[in-house]
Amino acid sequence: MSSLTFPSPPPLATREVWLRGPLPAVPPLLQPVAHALLQAREELTKALRGFPPALLNERPGGVASVGFHLQHLAGVLDRTFTYARAEALSESQLAALAAENPPLAIESDMVQTLVQRFDAQVDSALAQLRSTDEATLSETRGVGRAQLPSTVVGLLVHAAEHTTRHLGQLLVTAKWVQST
Repeated sequence: MSSLTFPSPPPLATREVWLRGPLPAVPPLLQPVAHALLQAREELTKALRGFPPALLNERPGGVASVGFHLQHLAGVLDRTFTYARAEALSESQLAALAAENPPLAIESDMVQTLVQRFDAQVDSALAQLRSTDEATLSETRGVGRAQLPSTVVGLLVHAAEHTTRHLGQLLVTAKWVQST
């Protein structure tokens, strides 16, 4: 009988987040949500390092701008996690939602500011995931003014899915506007 040999695994820091193991204090059923948010943060930070602020409002082919996606990424996490707590959106959250549509007033540190806002929102989401009791995951939650039905887990998973969808769009648009 021959023995199989496997290559040694890559260093932990170079693996995608979900392959680094469980995150401390995050309930097992919410690990995929936390992994997706952390992966999005890492990819966003890397992709936008050195991104020119002057390109934030560019909409090649009419697609949403990098500036929109950056604002929306933080905003949607804030809103969906608020609904998961069974809370209504605040006036400041509604104002932030209304302000997501560019054009942005461009400042030299705008990219860094928006990335930091997303980073802080991921930290807040992770804190909420750590304090979420798995027994509440199937509880009904209302979404928006119409209180459309969802559940705690539905909102949390949607937040991760929505984040990764917009991150992908942002990454493509960022490459596109920098290549022209």
